[in-house]
Amino acid sequence: MNTPTRIPVMEVEEAGDDFRARAHKALADKQLRNNFRTAMDSLMTKRAVAFSDADERERLRELGNAIKARALSKLPDLLELLETNLTRNGVKVHWAETVDEANAIVLSIVEAHAAKQVIKGKSMVSEEMEMNDFLGARGVECLEADMGEYIVQLDHEKPSHIIMPAIHKNAKQVGHLFHEKLGVDYTNDVDKLIQIGRKVLRQKFFEADIGVSGVNFAVAETGTLLLVENEGNGRMCTSVPPVHIAVTGIEKVVENLRDTVPLLSLLTRSALGIPITTYVNMISGPRKAHELDGPQEVHLVLLDNGRSQAFADSELRQTLNCIRCGACMNHCPVYTRIGGHAYGEVYPGPIGKIITPHMVGLNKVPDHPSASSLCGACGEVCPVKIPIPALLRRLREENVKSPDDPHKVMRGQGSKYSRKERFIWNAWSRLNSSPTLYRVFGFFATRLRNLTPGNIGPWTQNHSAPKPAARSLHELAREHLAKQGGEQ
Repeated sequence: MNTPTRIPVMEVEEAGDDFRARAHKALADKQLRNNFRTAMDSLMTKRAVAFSDADERERLRELGNAIKARALSKLPDLLELLETNLTRNGVKVHWAETVDEANAIVLSIVEAHAAKQVIKGKSMVSEEMEMNDFLGARGVECLEADMGEYIVQLDHEKPSHIIMPAIHKNAKQVGHLFHEKLGVDYTNDVDKLIQIGRKVLRQKFFEADIGVSGVNFAVAETGTLLLVENEGNGRMCTSVPPVHIAVTGIEKVVENLRDTVPLLSLLTRSALGIPITTYVNMISGPRKAHELDGPQEVHLVLLDNGRSQAFADSELRQTLNCIRCGACMNHCPVYTRIGGHAYGEVYPGPIGKIITPHMVGLNKVPDHPSASSLCGACGEVCPVKIPIPALLRRLREENVKSPDDPHKVMRGQGSKYSRKERFIWNAWSRLNSSPTLYRVFGFFATRLRNLTPGNIGPWTQNHSAPKPAARSLHELAREHLAKQGGEQ
């Protein structure tokens, strides 16, 4: 088998803000839609079986919500406590407000060790940072160890799901990819494909100078980094290379180890419909003198990247409850039909629509809050009870506020503000609050109904243009009452 010595830097098309064009393209891809429909049906069924006891499920959801709410209410203090205990355990803690700062920190660690190869476990925060591209452009190979992430990296793509990055591909497509990129015989046997990928990756664990991972929960009380996985690549990334760098968002901190028990149960059952993952890793420091394995250095990079903006608002703060299970995506009728790449950002689906505006600015993703039917499925299945539909409505409000509004709470607020639209709604409000104006308008609207335009913008792309009736309801009611009085 011809194994590549370096994964090239991804040449990914710029996402831009043309969500609608990407969505239409995805809708026209029958294979993509079939892949997602098959995968989502399976995941929804597994979750339903895992939570067959509705009473237990709701008790767990209430507990998960309470745990996250409590942690967020103490977030600044818990982050300081986490740093104190991690430092005491020998972990070096770094703070980054932006992805540029986070990448600079990682690069400084890489350069300090003259590292040329980095092996990376699954981490959505590293996707926020675009770490692979950043290090690759500086001559450092950054190879994904998670099988799904490895597949999309091999095909120069980005993940389309936060739990299953290559969910948009079926076994045949992966088989052709491995045949083309790795020079192996074509097969669509899933077990054989996994073994091919493992054979490539196994040696990389021992060659890598640095291992990178994400963090599912950071326990402040003990200074512990907790990671869950099913493949073992996370454990290899965090224990075989001499240096381990963990990257995570500031919202991942919880108060104590006891809090992780219900959260783990909610995470694994919501994500994959299984009671627990194959591996639960708890990392509290580098290798000690009497220990035989483990990294000699452990670093933690705590990234903000817009999270403090969400934290500052009492309603939007609930966005930070997310434990990255992906259940909202699995049950979303929009995501299921267009997939993750249509969103053009790191986090797709319902959770992406409420968290991405804080990270990149509402002006960069103006269509995201509106890309929802507000059916409520995402809110119903969220294991920590994030009111996603309510937050989407709130973001829609922020989207049409005046950019000069003194109560500005978001970067990019007012990206869909229109003076013409504001004038129309103000006129509508005035019309419906004045009986005299309403009667005058009703009189002329019914008499001049044939002058109503047939095209009134996007509404008439899929609907008939509204047309006033020949007689208003008030007029008909008066005539009916007059007629009844005459009959008497």
